[in-house]
Amino acid sequence: MRYFVTGATGFIGGELARQLVNAGHQVVALVRTPSKATALRDLGAELHPGDITDRDSLRAPMRGADGVFHVAAWYKVGVRARGDAESINVGGTRNVLETMRELGVPKGVYTSTVAIFSDTRGQLVDERYRFAGTHLSEYDRTKAKAHYEVAEPMMREGLPLVCVLPGIVFGPGDTSSVRASLVDALQGKLPVLPARTAGCWAHVEDTVRGHVLAMEKGRPGEDYIVAGEPRTFAEVFTMAATMAGRRPPIAVPPGLLGALAPVAALLEKVFALPPAYTGEGLRVIAGSTYFGNNAKARAELGFATRPFEPAWRTTVEHEMRALGMTPAQRPL
Repeated sequence: MRYFVTGATGFIGGELARQLVNAGHQVVALVRTPSKATALRDLGAELHPGDITDRDSLRAPMRGADGVFHVAAWYKVGVRARGDAESINVGGTRNVLETMRELGVPKGVYTSTVAIFSDTRGQLVDERYRFAGTHLSEYDRTKAKAHYEVAEPMMREGLPLVCVLPGIVFGPGDTSSVRASLVDALQGKLPVLPARTAGCWAHVEDTVRGHVLAMEKGRPGEDYIVAGEPRTFAEVFTMAATMAGRRPPIAVPPGLLGALAPVAALLEKVFALPPAYTGEGLRVIAGSTYFGNNAKARAELGFATRPFEPAWRTTVEHEMRALGMTPAQRPL
């Protein structure tokens, strides 16, 4: 099969390209700078210069595709420059899906996120859940807009699209704030964490397998949550710190961080604050839960995730080796 993939230079998209090539499929990747996509070229992917915000750049590489995987997204929390969120997450998604419809591509898979549900306040919600309120971050807001105002209306009109909703994704090759926090925990630079803040964690290989299953078995017009096990950030990073012989982060009341968020929002207008300590960053981590129930994906797609603890332990060990550390180190 010939698959057109956006976001193939990213964490999830790169793993998707690998799994597709290893399964014998042809991958056509849209990349902004082909000369910098050496890993994809070495994999054997067909590279095409383009950008999802430029619809004209999508037609030639997408033409003749048996399927489309739209993975590319703007994913940042607590940063000042937010203008790209709308153009990439909303406008870019509209461009990809409209081009898919124009060219008559038989099926597509769109990478949404459980963040469209915002803070579920401890509930393990399913695909029928709808959040009504103000989203905690610009990422959440624009992904929700892309999902509900772009993808869903087009599916109702007959676009053969399946939406997959990952949770927190981890594993070797991660470039997100999750990896940054992991490295900080391993180096003893993560002194505190908010209590109760949690998400559903899944290894990148399992998350991507969920994407492939959605293409192979997913019913067009349906959403599938491909998130993993619910775990608190305190639990996850305490395990990492302990493996490195570091003092575990102290869990602080989330209400304290929530109260500081308005103050940080004022300060960030004058000072350049680290993303996690901006008003938006504090709102996101102040006791929120980004939960999603993967029962539908398990029942209809055969989706499964490996147990969290051994998968996380392997990831931690990978990062420790990269830092020149070993799990045998003694507490300082």
